[in-house]
Amino acid sequence: MSLLSIIIPAYNEEESIEHIVTALHRVLDEERILYEVIFIDDGSTDGTFEKIKEKCNSSENIFGFRFSRNFGKESAIWAGLQNANGDCCIVMDSDLQHPPETIPEMYRLWEEGYEIVEGVKSGRGREPVVNKLFSGLFYSIISSMSGFDMRTSSDFKLLDRRVVNELLQLKERNAFFRGLSFWVGFKSIKINYEVALRQFGKTKWSLSSLTKYAIGNIVNFSTKPLQLVTGIGVILITASIAVIIQTIVRYFMGHSLEGFTTIILLLLLIGGGLMISLGIIGLYIAKIYDEVKQRPRFIISESTGDTP
Repeated sequence: MSLLSIIIPAYNEEESIEHIVTALHRVLDEERILYEVIFIDDGSTDGTFEKIKEKCNSSENIFGFRFSRNFGKESAIWAGLQNANGDCCIVMDSDLQHPPETIPEMYRLWEEGYEIVEGVKSGRGREPVVNKLFSGLFYSIISSMSGFDMRTSSDFKLLDRRVVNELLQLKERNAFFRGLSFWVGFKSIKINYEVALRQFGKTKWSLSSLTKYAIGNIVNFSTKPLQLVTGIGVILITASIAVIIQTIVRYFMGHSLEGFTTIILLLLLIGGGLMISLGIIGLYIAKIYDEVKQRPRFIISESTGDTP
């Protein structure tokens, strides 16, 4: 029988651990699916890992790993993929907003030959309006830049072992899981699910963290912002030529602008464009700097006794 690995990143989710384990046992045992659950504690500051250890001690198919500090959800996903033994793997959140009831259907589609089963949000639940607008803007931008439609995508997806092995061979330190799971290709299918209401704990995503996440992943996954720098240069040159022509015309008409005003306008226009361009280039240089250091994506400080 094929083994299904369920990878669950968790950060300060001590209230959710008991409930997601109960839900997974109920759904998967009823469907008679052979599975293992791999929790990745992303440096939680509450009792998350203690709850994970309790579940590991009571079940032979539950395993836990704890990071030495908070490395981020992306790193937690890669740690889970690296330590999974399954013939296929499912990545899902620990807060039950990814419904466990959808897993059997995803697993059956995998048995039919699909190598990626993509969970697609049919709605974003009662997420704050600002977050909905920001998420929509981010995924519209990343979709247009990458050529992959990620507007309704999520981390909730099933990957065949062959897909997992290909992903683990990628060497970049700053990896964007959703984007790379599109990039590798393979036979895929989409399945709709409703985002459930968070029943326990609070979301860890603030507007500032979402902004940082969005900018980082756009830079990690696309070079089109660098092409924007060229576009800014073209716009500035065009605007400068237009101002020059206007100044010459007004001079011959006897209504020339004062030299100080013209210079200030040009300096502000060019200076603003240069600062934006340098900022974009700086983001890419910073990412290159992170990559060449070759630091590990994560550090595991503790794991449960009988890890896979």
